[in-house]
Order: sequence, then C-alpha cells, then structure tokens
Amino acid sequence: MRRRGRGSPETSNISSRAVQKKPFTVLFCRIFAAMFVFALISISFLFSIIFTPTEKSQTRTPCVLWMAPFLSGGGYSSEAWSYITSLHDEKSFRMKIEHHGDMQNFDFWNGLSSETKNLAFNLHSTECKMSETIVICHSEPGAWWPPLFETNPCPPTGYKDPAPLYVIGRTMFETDRLNSEHVRRCNWMDSVWVPTDFHISTFVKSGVDPSKLVKIIQPVDVELFNPDKHMPLPLPCENPVFGDPSPDSCKGKFVFLSIFKWEKRKGWDLLLKAYLREFSDEDNVVLYLLTNPYHSDRDFTAQIQQLVAGDSKDSDLGNLEDNVRRYPAIEIIDTHIPETDLPGLYKSADAFVLPTRGEGWGRPIVEAMSMSLPVIATNWSGPTEYLTEENGYPLPVERMVEVEEGAFKGHMWAEPSVEDLRILLRRVVSDPMERKRKGMKAREDMMRRFSPEVVADVIINEISKILESKRN
Repeated sequence: MRRRGRGSPETSNISSRAVQKKPFTVLFCRIFAAMFVFALISISFLFSIIFTPTEKSQTRTPCVLWMAPFLSGGGYSSEAWSYITSLHDEKSFRMKIEHHGDMQNFDFWNGLSSETKNLAFNLHSTECKMSETIVICHSEPGAWWPPLFETNPCPPTGYKDPAPLYVIGRTMFETDRLNSEHVRRCNWMDSVWVPTDFHISTFVKSGVDPSKLVKIIQPVDVELFNPDKHMPLPLPCENPVFGDPSPDSCKGKFVFLSIFKWEKRKGWDLLLKAYLREFSDEDNVVLYLLTNPYHSDRDFTAQIQQLVAGDSKDSDLGNLEDNVRRYPAIEIIDTHIPETDLPGLYKSADAFVLPTRGEGWGRPIVEAMSMSLPVIATNWSGPTEYLTEENGYPLPVERMVEVEEGAFKGHMWAEPSVEDLRILLRRVVSDPMERKRKGMKAREDMMRRFSPEVVADVIINEISKILESKRN
C-alpha cells in the first residue's frame, strides 16, 4: 500500500490501474531479476561490514548504519525513509542503509521514484568499520539480534567483537505495554528511540530502563504532502459495497477517506457502524477505504456485508436485504497506489477518519493533516503527540478493552466511542468553516513541528551527543 519517495505529482486514474495486467513471463522475469539484485545487495552488505580494511576508515568521519525494512513499505519502512531522505547530506557522519526486519515488497520498490532508488544504492555502498559505527535497528524488537525470525541480524555482528560503537533500537508499540521479551531486548540496547510521550510511559511501565529511552518524533514530508502542489486524483465509482454500480453515483458528494491495513486494531468495524448508523442514501456522502489484507481474506465487501447482515456477533445494523437501498455509499480501493499519487488521493477527500484502537504513530493521519484535511482520529496512543482540538477532531475513548487474540493478546487498547464518532462525522460535514480552520491549523502544525528538517536537527543533535560521549 505504501511507499516512500519523491517525484512529480502526476494525476492518475485508480480504477484504470486496477484492471491493468502484465504478461506472466514479463512479470516473472522482473521478479526474478529483482530478487537476484536484492540477494547481491545482502551479500555485499555483509562483506562490506565485516571485511572493510582498517586503514581505509582511520581518517573518515564516523558512520551511522541504519537497518530498517526499506524495501517493504508500511509503517517502519516509510518512517525510515523519512529519516534517511532528510539526513543523507549530513557532513558530521556518513550513512549506510541495509534492509532488515520485514519481507521485501517489489510493488513498493517499483513505486519509488528514481531519485529515491539512486539514493538507496548510493547509501548502501557506503563502507563502514563496525568499531566506528552507530547501528540503528529500526524494527520491532523481535527482529533485533538474535532475531526471532529470518532477517538480516541487527546489529550485524551481535553485541560482541567486532562490536559496534553504539547500538540504538528504534521501535514503538500500539497497546498499553510491551511483552517481557521485547523489554529484555530493549534493555540490551545502548538507547531506544520512541516517537511519543505515550511510548515513554508505556515502555517504562513495562520495565524498560528509563535512562535508555529517547523521544524522537516522526517527520512528515510536508513538501510532498503539500495541497498547493497537487490536483485531486480521480476516484473510482464502479464497485460500491451496497447497491448497483453507477459511474456518476459518487460525483459531488462529501468524501470521507480512511487508509489502513484490514485488521481489528484499525477500527474498521467501528467506522462502518458509525457511518452506516449516522448517514443514509439521502445524505450526500461517500466513504472511501484504501486498504489491503493483513492476515485476512481480501474480499472486503463480503466482510462488510457480513457485519451489516448480522452474521457478526457485534453487528446490530439490521437486515442487509431490507436496508441495502438506504445505506450511504462506500467504495473500496484495494490496489497499490504509488507514493507520488497519494497526495492526489488526499486532495480528493474532504475529511480523513481513522477510529483506531491503537497506533504507534499514525502515518496516514499526519499525511492527511499535512494536506490540510480535517482529521477524526482516536485520542489515544500515537496520535496524542500531534492531534489537538485546535487542529483536528480527537475521538474520545469509551473504555479500555483487553486484546483477545493475536500477538497482542492480553494487552489493553482503546475502544473508541461509536456514538461520539457519529457526532463528529456529522459535525465535519455540517460545519465547513470549522473543518477548514482545523485543516489549516493541522498543516501549520505539521510544518512547524514535524517537517523533515525539524526532525533531522533532533536526530543530528542526538547522534552528536553520542559521538561526543564516545570521544570523551
């Protein structure tokens, strides 16, 4: 689904992309070639780290090896790219990058701009000697040395000779705590960078040494996500969740946009309940969901209809067949959209909404805010670092609930209020002056507090302190 990289904002048509097909042979050859290139990169990385001659590095500036899922897309990937693109020209240290922590996504790599791809290859070719290198392991702690699954180890040589100069873990979590294994791995690090005060609190309560924790916020590319630089992206209108398709049925409507992985944590069920209860086909609104599967069935329409029909134990929305004609419009976009097209997608919307149960940061939220969109998002976890009553619509939490399944089982996360969400959805539609004012303030805050240049200064200062302490 995402992405990092810059490029000129070309207007494209999502619906036409969805039907484009590549011949199998061409696709196979491209995938094979890409896999071969990635294999060569991984091999060259190991040799460059372990076997760089000492004499070559004695007169060079210190090195920062940033290991992250650069080729994967998703949250950690985009965050890592946002740091790298703002830091790569820094003169006080050299930078090297290496893929780590997640599977490679070839659609994501192909969607990057040529500028970003060239930057990746250039930074990957940097030579570092481990004893003069600050290693940043930018992933969930299970990927840190020794990794609990197959991935490039970080730090590459573990914590013994040849040991890195300093090791930093960059991570975050979406619930009220860390598990004991993650706490142990955090405490192995020299320091742990987290994005918000929320994480400082939850990590300390979980048992992470407070002296190791440093708050490093996440930047948003305010130049790429600039509403003045983009035209609206044409939106598809031929695959409605309810009713018959009509090319003109979405035109002129108030557009709600939500972007998320299809998982319970993102609160898609809460969003649909609030939206379908508050609006009907007589309201001039449409909800667009840009989503992709997360260990789930790709038939999102069927899952929505199941929720509405009452087949889900949580549904009380009435009989599908009796009420289908009165439901407001919902459209699903489940095709890959390159990073350079995303600003146009935000530009096509009138408001962004995400009633999440927990976020590490909430990248689509800050991208929407950077595009001057009014945002409705849960007032808990990551978004509390940047979402206020002045720049958005914080969604109240009704209660904390226990996570019942998955990797977070036994943890607690937020259960946003469906009734309060209904009120906010109606409010943002009904008050254009307020939503414009909040959207303008949102962009102002993103530029002032979260631009790449602002965050780069924070990181440079932190790395400088580390290097100074090592010199002393």
